[in-house]
Amino acid sequence: MTALPSSDDIARMDAADPLAALRERFLLTKGEVYLDGNSLGAASIDALAALQVAARDEWSRDLIRSWNSAGWFDLPVELGDSIGRLIGAAAGQVVVTDTTSINIYKALHAAIGLRPGRDVIVAEAGSFPTDLYMAEGVISTLPGMSLRLEGRDAPRIEDLLDERVAVVLVNHVNYRSGELRDMAALTRKIHASGALVVWDLCHSAGALPVELDASNADFAVGCSYKYLNGGPGAPAFLYAAHRHLGQVAQPLSGWWGHARPFAFETGYAGDPGIRRFQCGTQPVLSLRALKGALDIWDQVDMQALRTKSLALTDLFIELVEGQCAGLGLTLQTPRESAQRGSQVAFAHENAYAVMQALIARGVIGDFRAPDILRFGFAPLYLSHVDVARAADVLRDVLQTEEWREARFAVRAAVT
Repeated sequence: MTALPSSDDIARMDAADPLAALRERFLLTKGEVYLDGNSLGAASIDALAALQVAARDEWSRDLIRSWNSAGWFDLPVELGDSIGRLIGAAAGQVVVTDTTSINIYKALHAAIGLRPGRDVIVAEAGSFPTDLYMAEGVISTLPGMSLRLEGRDAPRIEDLLDERVAVVLVNHVNYRSGELRDMAALTRKIHASGALVVWDLCHSAGALPVELDASNADFAVGCSYKYLNGGPGAPAFLYAAHRHLGQVAQPLSGWWGHARPFAFETGYAGDPGIRRFQCGTQPVLSLRALKGALDIWDQVDMQALRTKSLALTDLFIELVEGQCAGLGLTLQTPRESAQRGSQVAFAHENAYAVMQALIARGVIGDFRAPDILRFGFAPLYLSHVDVARAADVLRDVLQTEEWREARFAVRAAVT
């Protein structure tokens, strides 16, 4: 059996980390290891500074003039292009707007409109629930439309494709297991059937390189409060490929999506570009905080990010399996690094209580029903030493059965 990495080995990993200096840009609580960046990213100095300027100077002092003088009106497309660099999208194809759920609704309707005569949406039974809820909402507005689910109606998405399918809604990284899909390969198969695809990037944007244009994707959605660190409830984003923009329509035809929003015309005329996917007035303070958060990414090489992400997750799996054998954990994340996002999930019969015990000891991960311990690895602010400490605490919690304490069985309203 190969020996586990020593503390010196792990210190050397941090010493060689090209992203290590970025950790100083984040406000992290001393003594904690934060492994929940796949639910809510850490606050950065840059985001808080941008928010302060927006509130103190732009809103408080300049008031309504800031729509022009501070560029508020153009923030959704400006930030869209910033995110576009991280997800492999050329300029003019991404807009920051609304929420992931609302953007799913818009993207699905838009794709269906481009495939008249087709009456099926394909999605994953194991998808994050909002994807399915929004697909059901779209179906409720279109008589005759139906939903097929991978894992319920067939084992694989490929088995569900035929001439009736208009659009496939699929997660790039599974929110529970962290499994990574091959975007280019699956997009080719979907297109071969005549359908379009909407990729959900909530667990991959800011976690690994994404290549929307190179993969010939049609649409994509994602959030900015996880790995992109935009803050709680930060606006989501929507991608629409250039080739669709001239002909696509979306159902939420609000004034910010109008071709001439300040002409105040009667009758809707959609913007010919990506602005068409906006709806109403955008949340400026949240957008400004996100702008600060995204400024950090100008210094990030996405391949270096991916290399560190895999090093962190590989190390965690190695240490946990080496130190916690026989303590009830079962790896749920693909062991093969090429099939893994930037998270690791283990199943445990008492996962909720175990996670609460970890949190009480300063290792912040999360629980997903019914039995998943989920750990997210944000390469911008996590170190290899953090990973080793988290594995040590997990071992201790399991060996001592600290999780059996009554206080850890009480369920919080938000879990």
